[in-house]
Amino acid sequence: MEIIISSNRNKPIYEQITSQIKGKIMSGELQAGDSIPSMRALAKSIQVSVITVQKAYEELQRDGFIDTTVGRGSFVSAVSRDVFQEEQQKQTDEHLRQAAEIARAGGIKLEKMVEMLTIFYKEGNHES
Repeated sequence: MEIIISSNRNKPIYEQITSQIKGKIMSGELQAGDSIPSMRALAKSIQVSVITVQKAYEELQRDGFIDTTVGRGSFVSAVSRDVFQEEQQKQTDEHLRQAAEIARAGGIKLEKMVEMLTIFYKEGNHES
């Protein structure tokens, strides 16, 4: 499993790990029951401390994305549709908040933002 860590991002390393694993689960790249690397193996492969990976795994487990069993390892949990939708909502909220801040700073009117969002949404659904 490839995880790419950037040292010059504003996001802590454990959050980078967490968000990339969540992304792989949400995209279907990782399926329910798939094993994920041990904390030690992942820490070694991305050259971070085991404690950093442990924090990421604890957050993933708390959020319902993985299950960890002592002696067996960590596996993608059967993520419920509610957890999946909640995570998508969080990501959407974050991106829309950033877009709104950029638009306000650039003097782009709300009506134009709504128009742009409508176009982008329809493009994604191929509803041209």
